[in-house]
Amino acid sequence: METVSNSFETLFERLEAYGKTTIELSKLKSLEMSTALASSLLSRLAVILVLSTSILVLSIGVALWLGELLGRTYYGFFVVAGFYLLAGLIFHLYLHRWIKRPVSTLIIKQALQ
Repeated sequence: METVSNSFETLFERLEAYGKTTIELSKLKSLEMSTALASSLLSRLAVILVLSTSILVLSIGVALWLGELLGRTYYGFFVVAGFYLLAGLIFHLYLHRWIKRPVSTLIIKQALQ
């Protein structure tokens, strides 16, 4: 009779240890997944920041050059602003297809790795 109760105690101890181990493993897996996702997004954000700065400097240069060609400096800035307004309108129209869907897919892929 005592061996049966010892067997149940041992079984419950192992079951408790298994539960704790499973919870700890889940925590570690979620930490790994969130770390991979965050590092991927931060590296992409750094690239976007560098590209944005380059585009800004290039835009100023093009605006000054166009202004010189058109006779007034501010005309060049108006032309560049009009170009960005048109580009922004196109991005707004195709936002879901070009931006939202690929970003969502990237996040899901990173989360499932």
